[in-house]
Amino acid sequence: MRTIVLENSAAKINGKLRYAVNKLSYINPDTPLKLADYFNIPDVFTLNSIKDSPPAGPAALGTSVFGTTLHDFVEIVFQNSESTMQSWHLDGYDFWTVGYTVQVYPYSWSAILVSLDNKGMWNLRSANWPRRYLGQELYVRVWNDERSLYTEYDIPPNALLCGKAKH
Repeated sequence: MRTIVLENSAAKINGKLRYAVNKLSYINPDTPLKLADYFNIPDVFTLNSIKDSPPAGPAALGTSVFGTTLHDFVEIVFQNSESTMQSWHLDGYDFWTVGYTVQVYPYSWSAILVSLDNKGMWNLRSANWPRRYLGQELYVRVWNDERSLYTEYDIPPNALLCGKAKH
């Protein structure tokens, strides 16, 4: 089992208010992450660009992606060191709350257990829209090397391709 501790924070980056997770404030790349991952396009994201626990130092901008393996079992601890209530949402999964509640009270924490049985690129984000818009989100890449319709469907032939995925 892997334990990931995610701490939310507010920071000034380049003179502007941003929100971050483990000192990394999310920015969207020009190519959608799922397309970059599916077509193995380099230089769009770096696996494990976000740390498993809050690092020291100032916040920075980046494309936050955790690398995990299909069928991993993960404990995610949401650490709230701020005076505001936090709410989180994880796409593609059910999870079990083991701390207090899915919401994270000020100066508190909550923990969830997740069985990563759904291959893909999944968004984990603040449910508070301004915080999400200004960087309090990340992606969890759930992967194995097997190409199979049992683990993940192919991208439809009519999918819109953009960024580096354009042919």
